[in-house]
Amino acid sequence: MTSDTPQNPNPDVVEGEVVADPAQTPQTAPTPTGYIPPVPDPNYTEQGVPTFDFVRDKIENRVATAIGSEELAHATPEGQQVDEMMRKRDEAAKKKLDEIRKSMGL
Repeated sequence: MTSDTPQNPNPDVVEGEVVADPAQTPQTAPTPTGYIPPVPDPNYTEQGVPTFDFVRDKIENRVATAIGSEELAHATPEGQQVDEMMRKRDEAAKKKLDEIRKSMGL
């Protein structure tokens, strides 16, 4: 038999590459380049609970926003118009209540 590949005289030998023993190599996880670990949020504890300061600041911000919105609403012409409408409505309701009381004899 003529062939370009040499004949293997020992049938128990298998061709392959040399590989390092996994028990002797250190097991390290590959890290991607440029990876930056996340910075813990200072407003939360390690368990994920918001801090007292964070909650207090959030409440104060909401109160300040509500007060500011109310001040702006009263300063605009539309806000003043709504105030006038509410005043007229309250007066009409008071007159109607007085009328009902008189008719009942109270």
